[in-house]
Amino acid sequence: MSTETTERPEHLIRPHARPVQPLPVQNEGKQFVALRDPSMLIQQTMVIPPQALGVVQLFDGSLTVPEIAGRLVREDDPERDTHLAEAARQIESLVEQMDKFGLLWGPTFENYERQVAEKLAEHGAFPIRVAASLVQMAHQAAGGGEPPEDPAARDAWAAELATTQLEHWLEAAEDPEFDKEIRGLVVPHLDYARGAGVYADGYRGWVGAKPPDRVVVLGTNHVGLGDGVVMSRLGFETPLGRLHPDRDVLAKLEERLGERLFKDELDLLPEHSIELHLPWIRHLFGEVPVVAALLPDPLVPMIAEDGARVSHGEFVEALESVLGEVGGRTFFVSSADLSHVGPQFGEPKPVDEARRVEVERHDREHLARVVSNDTAGFLEAMEWCKNPTRWCSIGNMAATMRLAGADEVELLDYRQAVDEKGMALVSCAAVALLAD
Repeated sequence: MSTETTERPEHLIRPHARPVQPLPVQNEGKQFVALRDPSMLIQQTMVIPPQALGVVQLFDGSLTVPEIAGRLVREDDPERDTHLAEAARQIESLVEQMDKFGLLWGPTFENYERQVAEKLAEHGAFPIRVAASLVQMAHQAAGGGEPPEDPAARDAWAAELATTQLEHWLEAAEDPEFDKEIRGLVVPHLDYARGAGVYADGYRGWVGAKPPDRVVVLGTNHVGLGDGVVMSRLGFETPLGRLHPDRDVLAKLEERLGERLFKDELDLLPEHSIELHLPWIRHLFGEVPVVAALLPDPLVPMIAEDGARVSHGEFVEALESVLGEVGGRTFFVSSADLSHVGPQFGEPKPVDEARRVEVERHDREHLARVVSNDTAGFLEAMEWCKNPTRWCSIGNMAATMRLAGADEVELLDYRQAVDEKGMALVSCAAVALLAD
């Protein structure tokens, strides 16, 4: 009954499923589960019966197909051998299908990954993904209509719409009228539909500012696999045009930290925490060079302390040194959402008014550490309380506080986005870091 043969590759003998996002779908009135690749390296989704999801959860790389079958057939089954053989055949079929879709660790996925990397390298920049919503919102506000068919005309049309939408949001925001220069901002990475007002309250202070020599944008790695700092040599497309990396800064960082900085660069492909800020930066400062990095939480130990990836501390230290060496004016953006509560994030009860008050009290207590410019105190407080409301951007907030060199910090806005059923609340803030 064993399916272990020399012809069968090891990754099919001991299947190890990659992280997948199960989504409920219906077809002809029947319920199924679509397995989506959250890293977006694989565009197709595979559909399976709901009962197969429990089998997929056993694909952890430690069990062979017969051993998985043995977990599914009862020991006291009078026809156990027959049912084991049938279960093994069905599992083999599921394994082969998942492999075709690139949902297993192994050579098939590695080939998909290589193809994506080659296409990105050929293009020279990460494509527009979630920032396309900027154009979509402006298009709807303008009453719709068909975009131009000519690619160049369509790009110009999209840029004009995006510019109009950004200007509308910025004009609606209050001018903070600071006497000092804003060296850095803490602003959300919430989608524009829910967070545009908070973005604008932050970026309004940079309207009319002299463009810096570069903007450092620090984000959070939400769905990627790298648990260290993630960077890329590639640029970024935006609805207003491409932004290029600051190659001098990248080269000097690579001299200090090596190729491991770029080890997980494909994690940037699906990541929204960098992308959502680039249209604002492009609108305000034109083709300013950017230094984009995803930062881990310094309070969470790395999976392996083997030096294969760059830690939070060594990156911040290296970047601080490099920026001092290259000189010029640098602005910083911390792409940061705060609390994530409600059933969508694993909590048992829907968010009610009392919970909203409780979350705001907690958020403002920790934002007070940020406003007092106390990086060490901020981290100590978060470590002490164990981050009970799941702030997702502690790493890039702490890094920005240290790097910006602010002598004054101002809270500009605080808001909570919660759905009507109370399934999820996400809070965010706009904070300005000021210096003479």
